[in-house]
Amino acid sequence: MSLRIRLGDSGSPAEQIYNQVRGLISTGRLLADERLPSVRQLASDLGVAPGTVARAYRALEADGLVKSRTGAGTRVSASASSTPRAVLEHARGLAQASAREGVEFEEAVRTLRALWHDDAT
Repeated sequence: MSLRIRLGDSGSPAEQIYNQVRGLISTGRLLADERLPSVRQLASDLGVAPGTVARAYRALEADGLVKSRTGAGTRVSASASSTPRAVLEHARGLAQASAREGVEFEEAVRTLRALWHDDAT
């Protein structure tokens, strides 16, 4: 699993961990029953406090994306599902076109949010 915490990103480190793990699950890069790093290991890898990772894991568990069991660690929930392939392909296209045109990530997100409300209803 590849997580990055970058200063200046929106959200706290716990929110960033939550969002990145959620993204890995939704894109199918983390599969049902796959084990996540221990709280201590991920905290060490990312250079954050263990409580930060624990907060992110608790939020993921509250949303039904992971299950934690003493001795078995934290694993992706069997009920966690990935995003449909067509949506992933379009999202990948948006990411590639944005990078090609020099559009910053946050601007692409703002554009998607605006279109979502206009076109999705």
